[in-house]
Amino acid sequence: MVVTADVHLPTEEELTVPELNLSTAALRAGAFHLGKHCENQNNEFMLCRQELDDPRACINEGKAVTSCALDFFRKIKKTCHEEFTQYANCLDKSSGDMQFRWCRNTQGVYDKCVLDNYNIERPDFGYFTLAKVHHTDRPAPPKKEKKVYADATPYLPEDYPKPPAKYGSRFHWLE
Repeated sequence: MVVTADVHLPTEEELTVPELNLSTAALRAGAFHLGKHCENQNNEFMLCRQELDDPRACINEGKAVTSCALDFFRKIKKTCHEEFTQYANCLDKSSGDMQFRWCRNTQGVYDKCVLDNYNIERPDFGYFTLAKVHHTDRPAPPKKEKKVYADATPYLPEDYPKPPAKYGSRFHWLE
């Protein structure tokens, strides 16, 4: 995107939000439940980005996603801190690429804690790849008008002379 004087850029205050200061292992440990907890906000943000094709128009939706993630991890810290920490440490230290398969025992304890306290069941592995219909209150973006171009090659007039083909017709069997 080319930035000219006519382009409105958001101010620093509009872009500043509290950050999620978590390690990769902690984000990976909470990813499934976080995705389920913040599904509506995530879908709203992605729909906005897809429809409007302008990240500046979706700042508020992005802030809602960050706020939901902060809220989720604060709730986890209040009630399931020990289970979550054990699961995140297991992911971090059990393998070089943080595979889930080595930490199923600690995962089960963490999943049970989240289910008991927040009634959030761990979604199936392919849950987030399923097609879903998202209902939104935002108005639909305006449809782009199709461009109509004039015909580049004008047609010959009806009375224009049409001599026979110089080397015969391609459809010689019809003559």
